[in-house]
Amino acid sequence: MIIFRKRVTGLTSAALANFVGRAGRALRLRGGVNVLVTSSQELRALNGVFRGKDKATDVLSFPPSLRDGFAGDVAISAQIASHNAKLLGHSAAEEIKILALHGILHLAGYDHESDEGEMERKEVKLRRTFGLPVGLIERNMAGRKNVAAKREKAARRPSSR
Repeated sequence: MIIFRKRVTGLTSAALANFVGRAGRALRLRGGVNVLVTSSQELRALNGVFRGKDKATDVLSFPPSLRDGFAGDVAISAQIASHNAKLLGHSAAEEIKILALHGILHLAGYDHESDEGEMERKEVKLRRTFGLPVGLIERNMAGRKNVAAKREKAARRPSSR
């Protein structure tokens, strides 16, 4: 089931449901996936309740609670997706699909925080299969590398003291 509490230009419920189904099949998920596209405010509330973090986030995944034929839920912030899409030069519809794919990978059991790059490799492969721009993990890794490079460069600068 796809629920839009916040509309996304260029993306229909049917198109997102089709994408989610294709991604689920590619990952051999057992059961359906519900997707909620909503406000950053709602994602912040969900993040607080379920992860103890009082901040908005772009995507959250919720595995099933022992329900047959159901793989889990994914919640996406339409506002963060739209903002990131503008920054990265692609459509909000593509960004929603990138976030949905990321969430579905978590439902399939992948965890980029502990799997030594396995989720990233799978996300890259599927993103290319589905013709999507740069994925979520790739962006985060590139950002971390940029920060590390800037810190290293700053550490090499002679002190002006």
